[in-house]
Amino acid sequence: MKLRLFKTLWGHEGGLTAAIREMREAGFTGIEGPVPADESEREAFFNELSGTPWIAEVTTCTPPGLYLPRPHASPADHLASLTESVMKSLPGNPEFITTMAGSDSWDDDETLRFLRAVLDLEQAIGIAISVETHRGRPTFHPWRTKRWLDALPDLRLTCDFSHWCVVTERLLLDEEPAILETCARHAWHVHGRVGYAQGPQVPDPRAPEYENELTAHEGWWDAIWRSMQERGFSSSTFTAESGPDGYLHLEPFTRKPVADLWEINRWLGQRQLTRLQAP
Repeated sequence: MKLRLFKTLWGHEGGLTAAIREMREAGFTGIEGPVPADESEREAFFNELSGTPWIAEVTTCTPPGLYLPRPHASPADHLASLTESVMKSLPGNPEFITTMAGSDSWDDDETLRFLRAVLDLEQAIGIAISVETHRGRPTFHPWRTKRWLDALPDLRLTCDFSHWCVVTERLLLDEEPAILETCARHAWHVHGRVGYAQGPQVPDPRAPEYENELTAHEGWWDAIWRSMQERGFSSSTFTAESGPDGYLHLEPFTRKPVADLWEINRWLGQRQLTRLQAP
């Protein structure tokens, strides 16, 4: 099975051309990010991709560039938002859709109805839709997510376990192999970021003081890798996704970043290639 690395546009400060150049120089496969909201910008985005493998990122009921769902938006609102953004993405021929969809405020019945509607949309468009484990969304919590996966055997998961570290204040999946096994069986894509008990992103995963966290996350990603091999996948996609917006630690007063995002993401992705694909 081949490991395919994707560069996130989240936190990338240059244009798409520069992102593609950096991606290729680092030995990555493609780009992950959302389409522009403006129609003319979207057309230029698709032209600039020019055959570069692309994973379309979709968030529901959020203003452009933001990630938290709008308060009190209903499941119908989120489904309409998802459908609109998915349809805008399709002309770019994405590999698949990864989505932060829905809200953590819903009860079980509302959540299950919404996730079933996601599966219906996936079937209608003929392209995989993978739901990310993310704070603020129905998949914010490991035990609740397992409930949805047990009820919906066809639901695909984008696994970003860093969120669950801060939600549960520990490296939870080391304690709950059944949850890890269930997530691995549903895993379609991995967002590679190293979280810790008090946050979704360690200051720098290369630092020796975060060796335990890095080792734990790589063990969880390995479980997904093994599951994909058992399920007959020919390749596995991994987006190295350390990011900005409060995730990246900054020095007090100066607001100077403690690390370079692309340097971290390049290192993390290349490390996985070395670990999993070394001869």
